[in-house]
Amino acid sequence: MSEKSISIPLFPLSSHVLPGGRLSLRIFEPRYLRMVKEACRQNSGFGICMLKQGLTGSERCPILPIGTYVNVVDFDMLRDGMLGITVEGQRLFHMEQFTTQSDGLRIGQCHWLDMWQANLPEESINPLVKKLKQTFSRYRELAELYEQPRFDDPQWVVSRWLELLPVDAEQKQWLLGQQDSGKVVDFLTQLTH
Repeated sequence: MSEKSISIPLFPLSSHVLPGGRLSLRIFEPRYLRMVKEACRQNSGFGICMLKQGLTGSERCPILPIGTYVNVVDFDMLRDGMLGITVEGQRLFHMEQFTTQSDGLRIGQCHWLDMWQANLPEESINPLVKKLKQTFSRYRELAELYEQPRFDDPQWVVSRWLELLPVDAEQKQWLLGQQDSGKVVDFLTQLTH
């Protein structure tokens, strides 16, 4: 893991995307339109962070620290005048702190994280692969995001399940911080049975 701090514009969401994953977004707020324009112009990306759920009034930071750096892979002007983009996750990062610019855009001071390696026995991942293939065939809009799904890549399969399952954001953060992919697979296997 590199400890060098980098500045990343942040886009907080209730949903999340992980490395190798794709997500369609509708952009309409001026601060995020600016962020996307700058990312496209500079051939760079931005960070998607999960929001804390059930905040109390005393909690100051609604953004959880582990996020995913994404690149815009497609965009289109939608009929309602909003900008539609598709992003693809590249790398995980950990946000130490952020500043807020005058238009409300947050810029995080972050460092890169290594994602757990999914060196798993075939018998532990096969049920998750089978169910993910069924999910892709059932939900066309999901399948259309991926020209070539990587069902033969255990890390890709596990990451897609973490994106898709309605798991509490703090639980996802804990799972992303694990170095042992077996713990993540055990958790997902329990949820998908």
